[in-house]
Amino acid sequence: MLKNSHQEKQKKVIEKIERSIKSKKISIVSPTENFDNDSRICLTSVHFPKTELVNKIYGKIIDPLKDIFPEVYYYKPSSLHMTIKNVRVISDPPTFSEEDVQKVKKVFSDIIPLHNMFNVYFFRLILFPNSLSLFGTTDPELDNIFSDLDKALTVVNVPDDKIYANDKYFISNVTLARFNTPLSNKARDLVEALSKSISFEPYKVDSVSLIIANASLTNCTKIGTWNLRN
Repeated sequence: MLKNSHQEKQKKVIEKIERSIKSKKISIVSPTENFDNDSRICLTSVHFPKTELVNKIYGKIIDPLKDIFPEVYYYKPSSLHMTIKNVRVISDPPTFSEEDVQKVKKVFSDIIPLHNMFNVYFFRLILFPNSLSLFGTTDPELDNIFSDLDKALTVVNVPDDKIYANDKYFISNVTLARFNTPLSNKARDLVEALSKSISFEPYKVDSVSLIIANASLTNCTKIGTWNLRN
């Protein structure tokens, strides 16, 4: 993985997230009895990883976990995603209207094509109270995208309503699994072992999709997809 000051600062953000988990001072998506049919929806932007990365995530992380802990809810290959920029957090009823969606779509169509592709450097797993995620640092371009979208969304009166761990050095993550009860010590040990063995090549994010979806993305409507510049 590339090492530079930007990524080192991102690592500090990830460390802060871990401390927040341990102190239980972090906002999370609350569990549900049926993740596939969860009626809570959000308005957010994501990147859907290419097949090669999806296969690596399954082969190196999800499949080994699924073999031993099949009772956990694992994201389907088509539902794996990297969040780029939240707009409206998950809720039932939703906290946005069709008019809001059209305003946000115009913002993304104006902003995303002006920005460049960027790399993600996945390097570890983080276990939340009710989920498991793959985390990575990124090139600085993600911060630029985030900042420009943030400003434009505020101008059209549909500001991002998510509370973040910091207001700079945004990071990338892929949620892999969700669960209603804490994992056993055996499962936690396996997650830790898998995390230490992670070895991914840099992954290039080349597109951003605006979606309406539930947390598992089994109920997902794509509003638009825009390519980033080379």
